[in-house]
Amino acid sequence: MDLRHLRLIAWIEGVSYLVLLGIAMPLKYLADLPGAVRVTGMVHGVLFVLFCAALAWVWWRRRWSMARTGIVFASSLIPCATFVMDRHLARWSTEPRSIQG
Repeated sequence: MDLRHLRLIAWIEGVSYLVLLGIAMPLKYLADLPGAVRVTGMVHGVLFVLFCAALAWVWWRRRWSMARTGIVFASSLIPCATFVMDRHLARWSTEPRSIQG
């Protein structure tokens, strides 16, 4: 797993977050369809855990600072921020690795 995987997982997780907030939540509260949140929420939760695992791997392999890692993590909590963060991740992917593997 590397930074490319983190970027892909972050993008998919960001889309699932928007689907959860923009489609499933309105369906639950406006159309009385709680199943939409149950299913979408579970998928998003799995993707979030996968994102955290990928971020931990990249943090360890690339010897990122806690500040950088914290900013990337925080971007997953704010809707649409993962898409903005992707530009930074793309730039950081050209940096040399601290640990070659």
